[in-house]
Amino acid sequence: MDFCSAQERSSSIGDATGDTTPTRHTVDRGAIRDAIVEFLSIMRDGATIAQIETAVRSRVGEGLGSSSVRSYLNLNTPGVFERISRGRYRLAGSPAIEPAPSWPIVTIDRAILHNADCFDWLRQAEENSVEAVLTDPPYGLVEYTEVEKRKLRAGKGGVWRLPPSFDGSTRSPLPRFTTLSHADLKNIHRFFRELGALLLRVVVPGGNVVVASNPLLAHIVASAMSESGLEMRGTISRLVMTMRGGDRPKNAHKEFDGVSVMPRSQHEPWVVLRKPLEGRVQDNLRKWGTGGFRRISSERPFGDVIRSAPTSTTEKRLAPHPSLKPQDILRQLARGCLPLGTGRILDPFAGSGSTLAACNAIGYESIGIEADAEYFELARSSIPKLARLEVRPRD
Repeated sequence: MDFCSAQERSSSIGDATGDTTPTRHTVDRGAIRDAIVEFLSIMRDGATIAQIETAVRSRVGEGLGSSSVRSYLNLNTPGVFERISRGRYRLAGSPAIEPAPSWPIVTIDRAILHNADCFDWLRQAEENSVEAVLTDPPYGLVEYTEVEKRKLRAGKGGVWRLPPSFDGSTRSPLPRFTTLSHADLKNIHRFFRELGALLLRVVVPGGNVVVASNPLLAHIVASAMSESGLEMRGTISRLVMTMRGGDRPKNAHKEFDGVSVMPRSQHEPWVVLRKPLEGRVQDNLRKWGTGGFRRISSERPFGDVIRSAPTSTTEKRLAPHPSLKPQDILRQLARGCLPLGTGRILDPFAGSGSTLAACNAIGYESIGIEADAEYFELARSSIPKLARLEVRPRD
């Protein structure tokens, strides 16, 4: 829908809002409109003005005036937007959020595990209810579709690369992200932008959001989740040798024996984001207990490079999930996510429950969401077993 003229779209911030104060930047009013509408189309239960301003600023730049979004909302309410409470808006005509369904739930020590779609769960969750997020999402939305999961479980591959066995050791399957189409990549961006917007509401101010990624897709994750209003805080590199990359050209490996099509991956990037603080870091720490990472010791800060080994055979037997991360890296990340050692960690893509197991092992509370019924049952049995493992982190 279009509710501003072509002339209005290319006006200065002051012209668009009635504020005649000169500004150095010009912001397309249509861009402001599109950013607000897109953000609120995700936030079905609405968002505060501050959340909307953060999301819009991430799209149109820091030149956005503080009054632009407020004026735009006021000028188009009612009609395009509706005010659902003081300082909170949503798109007019948005479907009402239905009461929370009764999905399976189980408590395992300090962990609570839900068998639910995480997007549905996040829409129902209380605002500012978790202190951190640590997760390994289903990249591309391709490898964990029902069709591809059936192929994987039947040993037929599909998008999954099923490597041969060497030296009596069976390698784990890996999704081939190089097979993703342009449309797939756009879906990834849309997926993570929506995820970021939902987490922005559920995570407390200053809360860390740490997302496992890979060198081919980390930039999309960072861009999409930053657009939702989360702050980009860098990456954590897990130093680990994987089977991705390093191969010679397919069907021409002898002719081009000295060529690797792409670098052999020797690290795994974890994207680090944060919900904007309330005030200074010290203020946020006092009020919410968040705003940084827990130091390893008084002399040693939490670092952005962590040495790690591939997931052990023992762990794979306890939790046979194709994307299982080892306890050594998960326990270090989980411990670091809560700077004061208190709060709850959310894993919206729990899988086999390895993140929840890591939290149980170090004495943290956690919440896991897993949509797949088979993986939910796997997590129920594997969380206690993984939590009991003795793990010696690499130095």
